[in-house]
Amino acid sequence: MNDLKYLFAYTVPLAALVSILSTGILTFTAPLYTFLLIPILELLLRKMESRQELRSSDSRLKNLFFDLLLYLNIPFVFFILGYGLFVLATANLLTYEYVGITLSLGILLATNAINVAHELGHRESLFERSLSKLLLLPCLYMHFYLEHNFGHHKNVATPLDPATAKFNQPVYHFWLTSVSQQYINAWKIQLALLKQHNKGFLSAKNDMLFYLLFQALYLFTIVVLLGWNALFFAVCIGIMSFLFLETINYLEHYGLLRQKLPSGRYERVQTYHSWNSNHFIGRIVLYELTRHSDHHFKSSRKYQDLTHKPDSPQLPFGYPTSILLALVPPLWFYIMNSRVPKVQEYNS
Repeated sequence: MNDLKYLFAYTVPLAALVSILSTGILTFTAPLYTFLLIPILELLLRKMESRQELRSSDSRLKNLFFDLLLYLNIPFVFFILGYGLFVLATANLLTYEYVGITLSLGILLATNAINVAHELGHRESLFERSLSKLLLLPCLYMHFYLEHNFGHHKNVATPLDPATAKFNQPVYHFWLTSVSQQYINAWKIQLALLKQHNKGFLSAKNDMLFYLLFQALYLFTIVVLLGWNALFFAVCIGIMSFLFLETINYLEHYGLLRQKLPSGRYERVQTYHSWNSNHFIGRIVLYELTRHSDHHFKSSRKYQDLTHKPDSPQLPFGYPTSILLALVPPLWFYIMNSRVPKVQEYNS
């Protein structure tokens, strides 16, 4: 019965659907739910954070129920996104209503597309990794699969990782550096893989070319079916989704650094190289992404197997509240800088 809690992750798609079906202020249902109601619920349910959960049994890890919860996001996300683009392209809405629906769809893609793609992208099966890339398609961020798995997890908490925010770096500057440098890194990783397998640039093994092709076809299909207005909204929604992702990246490793060893290599990734958050509602909505310390310690662990690491640096709030704080850099620095371990701060 306890496992049914992960059904709560579908509340964000439901909120996005309500936004699309509504007019007026209710078009902002998804952002109000995500950034107002969830933080309130996390405060009210704070006692649930301290409850420790045992590592999952083998039978629970192999239970198809947990995988199906992830797979079902694909029809939900694409149906709601498609219907939302149809409404944006055809309905006669007020300006703020367009904004509300667009923002709601951006949140939908950030939580139930990119986040689920992140989980599936760490799986071993080709099927699940392909689903990961499919979910990244409307986010216009398919290169994330390559850079995250072959770059970020290798270089996290070092100056080599653009997805690790520096101490005192504002989130808006981080957006620029992380988005641009991760894309460049993805190409570097791709070219290195091609060279490793003795393949040319135009090889079928060049996934980055396929990412460009698939994303272009996605946008072309939207123009053909729904027109140029829908294309504008699709691009805006995709950009919003990956900026939400990058804001989460900002939270997860802000100011943390691995120490360089005498050999010139960096120390092994430990649980204290990621900020952990054990706030109950955010955990469930994001399929335990907030237990990020355990994820980086062993990235192959499935979401239902991740545990709270109390010895890791702890975010004082859940992800939704932390995102809002990060968007106000002076407030973020005031709250977070004193929490950064001193050894990290001095080496930043």
